[in-house]
Amino acid sequence: MTDARLDVLCIGNAIVDVIAATDDAFLAREGLDKGSMRLIDAEEATRLYDHMGPAREISGGSAGNTAAGIAMLGGRAGFVGQLADDQLGDVYAHDVQSIGVEFTTPRIPEAEAPTARSLVLVTPDAERTMNTFLGAAQALTVDRIDEDQVRESAITYLEGYLWDPELPRAAMERAIEVAHEAGRQIAFTLSDGFCISRHRDGFLGLIDGGKIDILFANEDEIMALTGAAGFEAAVAEVRPKVKVLVVTRSEKGAIACRGDETAQVPAEPVERVVDTTGAGDLFAAGFLTGLTQNRSLHDSLRIGAIAAAEVISHYGARPEADLKALVASKLG
Repeated sequence: MTDARLDVLCIGNAIVDVIAATDDAFLAREGLDKGSMRLIDAEEATRLYDHMGPAREISGGSAGNTAAGIAMLGGRAGFVGQLADDQLGDVYAHDVQSIGVEFTTPRIPEAEAPTARSLVLVTPDAERTMNTFLGAAQALTVDRIDEDQVRESAITYLEGYLWDPELPRAAMERAIEVAHEAGRQIAFTLSDGFCISRHRDGFLGLIDGGKIDILFANEDEIMALTGAAGFEAAVAEVRPKVKVLVVTRSEKGAIACRGDETAQVPAEPVERVVDTTGAGDLFAAGFLTGLTQNRSLHDSLRIGAIAAAEVISHYGARPEADLKALVASKLG
């Protein structure tokens, strides 16, 4: 993969996370299901924000977090996501560019739609309940995809969350075409059970049609996608259809399959789980970094586990430690 200018180009929702600690009683009063993700409109975003406690604003979004992790691991990462020309857009663009991620997507006027934000409520058990106003993120169109950037990236990574709106879905479909025409690979994350419930047939169509080379899922997602009765059966159904299948299993670790090869690692020890936001995103960052460095499946999984363990040890989905040094100390 050394002939590529970028190791991984990530395409997804450009979202600013607004993270606040809360308790089960607050979730009950607000009628929120703990651990869920729901889409909300601007009015509900304002109402819930007014009810939340003190919060931190951190640039996020699934694919954006993955791009950040790859850059912090020493990889060459790019990100494509739609921002508005507003204050939160300024915050997001500065954050992602300051850590070395290539980000050139032109912004849209705030009057069209403000920058997306996700109100993330974290309970003492580290479960996060996400309330997302997509705003400008839904306005990503085909013409915002820099096709040369896709051609110059070894892997283009797409997030399932962005499959929901029609315009970004068309943009990602075009990115798949361009990448494969250039002999590049497409990675896709199922993102959430919410996405599968709405787009199961579409996701299966991508997989069955050979449009996904590397698939990321967690245990619940792979079973929901296949409808299989057990984990092993779900993996057996999907693995022949993609070049690489990666499935995370929370405290049970993770598994990766490539052809007849299977690798498995345990979860990385964590002294205290504070916030699980971004765990899957950083796992993907670590695995893709290992893959683009031509490391083994096992070592790529280990890098993913190390990155995920770091991010769940504090609030927010962006690493706070030196990931590259952390991996070097544990893996070499």
